Amino acid sequence: MILAAGKGTRVRPITHTIPKPLIPILQKPVMEFLLELLREHGFDEIIVNVSHLADQIENYFRDGQRFGVQIAYSFEGSVKDGELVGEAIGSAAGIKKIQDFNPFFDDTFIVLCGDALIDLDLTAAIAKHKEKGAIATIVTKCVPRESVSSYGVVVTDENGLIQTFQEKPSVEEALSTQINTGIYIFEPEVIDYIPSNCVYDLGSQLFPKLVEMKAPFYAVNMDFEWVDIGKVPDYWQAIRGILNRDIKNVEIPGTQISPGIYTGLNVAVNWDKVNITGPVYIGGMTHIEDGATIIGPTMIGSNCWICNGATINNSIIFDYSRLGPSVSLVDKLVFGRYCISSSGSAIDMQAAALDWLITDTRQSDFHHELNTQKAIADLLKSS
Repeated sequence: MILAAGKGTRVRPITHTIPKPLIPILQKPVMEFLLELLREHGFDEIIVNVSHLADQIENYFRDGQRFGVQIAYSFEGSVKDGELVGEAIGSAAGIKKIQDFNPFFDDTFIVLCGDALIDLDLTAAIAKHKEKGAIATIVTKCVPRESVSSYGVVVTDENGLIQTFQEKPSVEEALSTQINTGIYIFEPEVIDYIPSNCVYDLGSQLFPKLVEMKAPFYAVNMDFEWVDIGKVPDYWQAIRGILNRDIKNVEIPGTQISPGIYTGLNVAVNWDKVNITGPVYIGGMTHIEDGATIIGPTMIGSNCWICNGATINNSIIFDYSRLGPSVSLVDKLVFGRYCISSSGSAIDMQAAALDWLITDTRQSDFHHELNTQKAIADLLKSS
């Protein structure tokens, strides 16, 4: 099961219009990487719970055929005035809802959060789960002690039996450096401990209950690559990590036209008249005008237009963004009408009356400007 019902409030404003599982990692939704991992380890029957912007997730992945798996969806919400209204019921209740509808979980199953990049050996993790005779297992990962305050900490005995949890403890108070990665292995009987027809969460309700019952509930600590896209800074670090080749399990797409510079199809640029220092990815059908400067690590999406004299340094530019002449972006993320810093603070360019600096390439006034420029250029050629 993939958990994909959350609103992604900590990744706003991106998640105003894109559900977290569809946030692009160099043009590929983060959840698509999870499907590839599951298929690789023999999991080809997957149910996804959806709520916020559910139709986008369903329309992209559909029944899973093109990904080599079977997918079904459990919608959490209702229809009001003809509009889908997402009403997530909690991660544990989402599992219970599926099982109450028709028993799907009839053997050991995995639950993954739909917003993380991982390269975990799922087969090895399941083997450890079975060796311990667990009914529930959390896959944990060790982090440096100075980082524990950013995570949910799992405290175990010497055999890995879970004793308690600490939510983002201070460095001084942390009883462990094992963190909860949001990857769970369950036996079907664990669902019996989830009540029906109510909001119920795995982390804050079911897991403490299992500890209190002294159930065979274990942590399996493993060394693997795990990038959680929980907040805007996390997304920022993920893109930087891929471009810098620190994250090894994600290939940079497109064609490498020179060391560290990758492009999609039909990018319009005179390479002799721009200043580009990698690592940089430029999406298909993007136009880079003469005199632009791009310094990596930087990702520029598809169908963008970077004007003469614009500078992009260590930034992420989403699809269909136009950066005006001489605009300078350093450590910024451009998404629609928003300009977001690497810390996650956002400026609404419209509200700040700065939308002439950053616009949408599909705007009619922009195309009128292009046509005018072309007409002037044609006139100068003929005169």
